Formats: sequence, structure tokens, C-alpha cells
Amino acid sequence: MIRARTARLLVWLLALVPVLLLLLGFGASDLASPAAALNALGRLTGVAGLALLLLAAALSARVPGFDQPFGGLTKLWHTHHLLGAWSLVLLLLHPVLLAMAAGAHGIDVAFATLFPPLSDIATWSGWVALILMMVFLAPSFHFFGRPDYERWKFIHRLAGPAVILALVHTFYFSRTMPGWADVAVWSAFAALAVGAVTWRFVFSRRIGRLNYRVKAVNEPANNVVELVLEPKKRLLNYQAGNFVYMAPFDRKLDDGYGEEHPYTLSSSPDEDTLRMAVKDLGDASRAIQGIRVGSKVTVEGPYGRFFKSPDQIQTPELWVAGGIGITPFLARMRHLTGRGEKADAHLIFCVQDEARALFLDELQSLADALPGCHLHMHYFYQEGPVSQEYLETACPDLTEREIYICGPTPLNHLIQRHARAAGVPLSRIHTEEFELL
Repeated sequence: MIRARTARLLVWLLALVPVLLLLLGFGASDLASPAAALNALGRLTGVAGLALLLLAAALSARVPGFDQPFGGLTKLWHTHHLLGAWSLVLLLLHPVLLAMAAGAHGIDVAFATLFPPLSDIATWSGWVALILMMVFLAPSFHFFGRPDYERWKFIHRLAGPAVILALVHTFYFSRTMPGWADVAVWSAFAALAVGAVTWRFVFSRRIGRLNYRVKAVNEPANNVVELVLEPKKRLLNYQAGNFVYMAPFDRKLDDGYGEEHPYTLSSSPDEDTLRMAVKDLGDASRAIQGIRVGSKVTVEGPYGRFFKSPDQIQTPELWVAGGIGITPFLARMRHLTGRGEKADAHLIFCVQDEARALFLDELQSLADALPGCHLHMHYFYQEGPVSQEYLETACPDLTEREIYICGPTPLNHLIQRHARAAGVPLSRIHTEEFELL
């Protein structure tokens, strides 16, 4: 937890570098009048906003392993979203403050500052960059409802042109920082952003994606399949609890051909094949239910940092799963059982009824084979929501354990509230949620 907080803090501190360099170049004349102060503040918001935009772009690379210091890809995306949101706010303030400063010399001067002749490439490149930002960031804030995943990905490609035009705007003016710092700092930030975009749209498609073939399609329950994938060449190296982006290439699919979506691996890292359980939760995952054996798929990853590495585990654990959220725990149990190890863990599996208890027979067999592992089934239709009393009865030493939660958001938040009320510190509560938009 401390490591993840430190990584996120370093990103925000890095954003302050160009701001501090700009402040070092300020003199008495920058505060000599209200108009001068507004102009200085306008430049300051522009510098801070651009720094946050470039860092947000740098965090979008999705390089396998890069998300680990942040606590997993979901938490890295959270930092990415915050950077993007604040960059938009600051860059919206930037032209307004500059126009207000120019307004001291007349309305016509303020208007000319905002809307100069079309030949003014410096200013208009900034405007176009800002408009593109509003277009590709609006779906992320759900201004128009929750976006379709593939449409959101397509619109987000506007981030590349927006970043380039913002840099054109900055380099044309070349007065954000004193002397050499202007070119040096923005070149470094630009290299991070452009490098990330280049990896995402060029190298990741050639290096990061591994080719697999569907070896088998198992059906553990209605509307759920577990795909068994065998590598065509290189085998993915991962840990239990990781997830990947998988894209199917079966022309017979009703939907989702070539579309990548995140799925948690349910196989043991020691297996020669990959396994992932896919539940019918939308058009693409519904189509996957009918994928044909022998079909090609690509896999990119691994991502996520759900469980601690074996050398970090020092305390007993409580695992709470809801529905398809059982997959990381299934992978962990398969891994430990295959290695003949033990697990000081209580697993509470929450489902609506017995018909929805995925992999129940295997889970019970694995729990019986793992010394110290205990399986508790909770059926919502029979018992209602998980209560704190149920939690403490199933796991009496709750406050002494590391807690791992994977499942629907309401269950996730409910278990966290119960654990916090029982006195479990936040640093010992670990969650996995696919909130990647």
C-alpha cells in the first residue's frame, strides 16, 4: 500500500516541476497589477494543465508490469483519470484568465486574445487541442451516460492529436519557463507521452500480444464459459490474480470480433495453458459463449496486482468473492494445490443461489486438499446481504487477516464497511474492480 501511494505521489510531484520552474522565472512585474497577476495565473494554469495532460498520456501505455508500483492497472487508471480531469479544468481556465488579463486594455483586446486571425497557428492549435480534450474526456466522466467500451476506446484516440497540438501551442509561445528549461522540460514530458502512445498503438500490437488457440470451452454454469487456451509460441508469464486483455478472432462470433476485453485468469501459473472464465455481461462476452474450439485469440498482459507475492505474505487471509469474482481465488487455490502448499485462508463465496455457484465442486475439493483453507458459501436469496455478524462468525479472527475482495461493486463496498467497522485497517483490505473507463 505504501509503495502504491508513493508511486502515485511521485507522479503528482513530477507535474510540479514545470510549475516550480515557471515560478522561479516570475518577477515583481508579474504581480505589478491585477491584469499582470491574471496573466501570470493564466500562464501558470496552462503550464500545470499541460504537465498533467502529458503525464496522463504517459500513464496510458499499458506496458505489462508498469502498473505494479501503482497497485495494479485499475489503480493506475484511477491516477490517469484524475490527471486528465484536472488537466482539463486547468486548461479551460487558461484562456479565460488570459482574456481577463487582456480585458484591462479593452474588450476588443480580450476578444482578439481569445480569437485571433486564423493565421495565428500558436493560439488556434491550443484551441483545437482543448476542443479535442473535451470530446475525448466527456465519455470518461459519463456526461452522456456510461459509454460503450469500444466507442470509448475509439474516441480516446483523439488524445494523441490533442497532445501534439498542445505541444505545438506551447513551443510556439516558448515563454512558459526561463531559458533552457522551456525546451528541455517540455521535450522530456513530450518524450514520455509520445513514447507511451507509440507503445500502445505500434509496439504493443507486435510485442505485447501473444497468440493463443482455443483448446477447449467448458461450461461451469449457465451463461458462463471457461476457455482453455494453448499458446502457439510463447507462453504468458503471470501470477495468480492477474488479468489479461483477450481478443477473439472467430469469424462466426455474433459480436466482438477482434475486440479486446479484460478477463481474470482462472488457471494456475504453473499450467501449460491459460484458463479464463467469461460471464455473459454484454454483447462481446455473450458472443464469447459460442466461440469455437480451434479459434485464434490474442492475449496481452499480465496486469493487476491483487494478491501479495508469496515472499510478502506474513499474515493469514480472508477471501471474499461474488459471482464471477471467484476467478482469482480459483487460480490461487489451483496454484497452491498444484505445488502442495498450504493456505491459511477463509473463502466466503457469495452467490444468489446454488445454481449460480460457479466451480463449487472443484472449490470444495481444492479447499479439502489445502491445509488451513475453509470454504463458506453464502446464498443471497436464503440469507440476504452479508452481515457483519456473518462475516465475524465465518472468520472469528477477521481483524488479524489480510482481506481480499473481488466481486460486484455493492458487495465490495459492503465487505469493506464491515471490515473497517471491525477495526481492520485500510492497508490490509485489497480489492479488484474492473473500472477501466
